[in-house]
Amino acid sequence: MKTFKDNAGRTWTVTVNVDAIKRVRTLLGVNLLEVVDGKLIERLASDPVLLCDVLYALVKPEADSQKVADEDFGRAMAGDAIELATAALLEELVDFFPLGKRRLLQKALAKLKDWEAKAMGVAEKKLDSPELEAQFENALKSIGGSSGNSPGSSG
Repeated sequence: MKTFKDNAGRTWTVTVNVDAIKRVRTLLGVNLLEVVDGKLIERLASDPVLLCDVLYALVKPEADSQKVADEDFGRAMAGDAIELATAALLEELVDFFPLGKRRLLQKALAKLKDWEAKAMGVAEKKLDSPELEAQFENALKSIGGSSGNSPGSSG
């Protein structure tokens, strides 16, 4: 069982077992077993609304006992809470499967994390590059040059 904390300070326990998979399927029409083909991992990692819906369905018994409605749960999910919840869910999904599939999914999850880290590194380098700064300054000059130096004047 993995845990994460939402932005309201509540700690949630994510458990993936047959009962939880059936609950998600019934409530959302999402089959968590499709994680094996890789597409569901990508959807969950890229769609925070779907991710939060799945998480709420997984923690629903806990949420019901704490009287936390779906909307309240969603309001407390943003920023780092989503990142932590994503990790908890994906790791718990991987752990659900028998050893053979688990190994395969662990490799896939490691690759996904590696690709995300590389993509972030590339994006940071581009944002920090002097070329980007020069392109931005040139774009500002061309805008300023074609409309004059007084932005508010209209003749």
